[in-house]
Amino acid sequence: MDPILNPFSPGAGSRPPELVGRDDILAQADVLLGRVRAGRAEKSLLLTGLRGVGKTVLLNEIEHRAAMSHDRTVVVEASEGTTLAALLAPHLRRLLFDLDRLAGAGHKVRRALAVLRSFVGGIRVEAGGLEFGLDIEPERGTADSGDLRIDLTDLFTAVGEAARERCTTAVLLIDELQYLDAAELGALIMAMHRVQQLRLPLVLVGAGLPVLPGLAGDARSYAERLFAFPNIGALSRDDAVKALVEPTREAGVVIEADALEEIYRHTKGYPYFLQEWGYQAWNTAEASPIRIQDVHHATARVTARLDANFFRVRFDRLTPGEKRCLRAMAELGPGPHRTGDVAHALGYRSSTTLSPVRKKLIDKGMVYSPSHGEMAFTVPLFDEFMRRVMPTLDAA
Repeated sequence: MDPILNPFSPGAGSRPPELVGRDDILAQADVLLGRVRAGRAEKSLLLTGLRGVGKTVLLNEIEHRAAMSHDRTVVVEASEGTTLAALLAPHLRRLLFDLDRLAGAGHKVRRALAVLRSFVGGIRVEAGGLEFGLDIEPERGTADSGDLRIDLTDLFTAVGEAARERCTTAVLLIDELQYLDAAELGALIMAMHRVQQLRLPLVLVGAGLPVLPGLAGDARSYAERLFAFPNIGALSRDDAVKALVEPTREAGVVIEADALEEIYRHTKGYPYFLQEWGYQAWNTAEASPIRIQDVHHATARVTARLDANFFRVRFDRLTPGEKRCLRAMAELGPGPHRTGDVAHALGYRSSTTLSPVRKKLIDKGMVYSPSHGEMAFTVPLFDEFMRRVMPTLDAA
C-alpha cells in the first residue's frame, strides 16, 4: 500500500477525507449565518464535546462556508496565559482594514478603527505592535474605560455597525473557549447580548470542552437564552464505517467487514481515533483488501503513537497527586464516576478531601462534571492510557 496515497489524516483540526455525522450541526450553522445576513436575530453557536470529536474541524468548515458566502471571518484559539483582548485585537484590526478597502463611503468602518484604537489603549493590550499599527486617532470615551465588559461591548457594537455598513457579516470563531477566565467569558457574553439586541451582523461560533455551558451559565445567567450548545459526540457505528469505507473506496481499496468492526471496537467511534486507526491500517496492509490481521498490527502502532503524543502531552502536565486521582478514575472504568467512588478508591474518608485536586483537573481541562457529584475524562480512552502508563495506583 502506497503511504503517499493514504487518504486518512490524523492531526489536530485536520479535516477528515469524509466528514460524516455532522450534517445537523452544519445545517444549524447555515441557518444562523443566513438569518443574521437577513437581519434576523438568532442564537450564536457554542459547540461542546470531548477531545478528538472534531470540534475544530467543524469550526474550520463553518469558517469555510462563511467565507464562500463573502462573510468576513476571524479565527482564533484561546489558550492559558493569553488574554481575550490580546487574542481578538489584531484579528479585528485586519477585518476592519479589509472592510475599509471596499469601495464606497466608510464612516462606520473608520469609526470602528478609532474605537479599536481606544480599546487597545484602554485595556493596555500587548498585541505585537498593534498600537503602532493603527495610524488613527482613538475615539475618546468609547471602549477605553478599562472595564472589559463595557469596552468589549463598545468594540463589538462598532464592528457590527461597520459590517452592516459594508453589507457583510463578521463571523468570530473562537476555539478552546473554556480557557477564558470568568471575567473574560462574562464580557464576551455581554458583548454578544448587545449585538443580538441591536441585530447587528456579528456572529460568534465557539467551541470548548463539556464544561463550557456551565461556565457560560455561571458567567451570565442568560447565556442559555443567547447561545445554542450543540454537543458533539462520537460517531454512530454506521457513520464510523462510512468514514472509513468511503475514502478507501475512492482509492480503489477495500476494508473487510471484520476489520471495520475491529477498528470501531477500538475507537468507539471517536473521529480522531478513526483517522489514526485508518491511517495505520492502510500503511500496515500489503495490498487490498485491508484485513483484520492488518488492524491488529496497526493497533500496536496506534497505541504507541497515542501514548507518546496525544495522551502523553496531557499526562506530563499533571502533578503526582493529580495522576493518582486519574488513575483511580481509570480503575473504575471509562466513567463518568461519582466523586465519592473516586475518593474511596484513593482511600479517602470523604469526597471533600478530593475537591482541591478535582478543581485543578477541571481547570487543566482533564476532567469535567457531567452532573452534580460526578467526574469524567475529557479525553476519550484516557482510562486505558492511565492503566498502561501506571500499572498500579501508586506508580506515580
